Amino acid sequence: MNYEEEFRRLVEIVKRLRVECPWDKEQTHQSLRHSFIEETYEAIEAIDHAQWQELRNELGDVLLHIALQSAIAEENGEFSLEEVIRHINEKLIRRHPHVFGERTSIDSATQTQNWEKVKLSEGRRSVVDGVPKEMPALLQAKRLQEKASKVGFDWNVSDDVWAKVTEELNELREAASGKEVEKIREEFGDLLFSLVNYSRFVGVNPEEALRETSEKFVRRFHYIEEKTIEQHRDLSHSSLAELDALWNEAKKIL
Repeated sequence: MNYEEEFRRLVEIVKRLRVECPWDKEQTHQSLRHSFIEETYEAIEAIDHAQWQELRNELGDVLLHIALQSAIAEENGEFSLEEVIRHINEKLIRRHPHVFGERTSIDSATQTQNWEKVKLSEGRRSVVDGVPKEMPALLQAKRLQEKASKVGFDWNVSDDVWAKVTEELNELREAASGKEVEKIREEFGDLLFSLVNYSRFVGVNPEEALRETSEKFVRRFHYIEEKTIEQHRDLSHSSLAELDALWNEAKKIL
């Protein structure tokens, strides 16, 4: 079979499941929401670990969700899978006039600016519209800043951004001394937002950086747990000094 035949087969399988499988029949747009997100994260994890066969499998799971969501929508009279595909085809052509229209040589930065202009012409009211509220907060902040940057609302040099980080840190310290939880939360958010902004200037993905640090913490904490077991000690009854010594050992090797 070629990919077109396999795709038609997938659609037929999904439609049959919607009729004959009790679980699939019960699903709605809302009930599939969290598993859709989960499958996407699993695909991202496969990319992060360069597990290409696993990525193949996870992309299949994501494609299944697209087919299933479209089948539900078609049953409800909302839209069809054909419309989904037609819409993305037309959008790709419309947003790439340098490829499908008059062929002009442009660089990536110019293409990015043109992309935002086209989106505004399609009916969006703001440059920063279209960033999902359900995105992880660090990535959401990064995308908002990137969108604003594309129209010139940005710092010129990283030193200016770092000065803003320092300013927000001082404001957080001042808020913390007042012990007003709402003010502390606001200033904490401002500090995180400014750090995300700085990450853009130094070429670091903030979500990936934090995830890597969390994974490093887990590895080192596992080391502490293993060592306390080897020493026949109870982790919860160990002193902070003892645990800190093991932590410093872990830092040297992990």
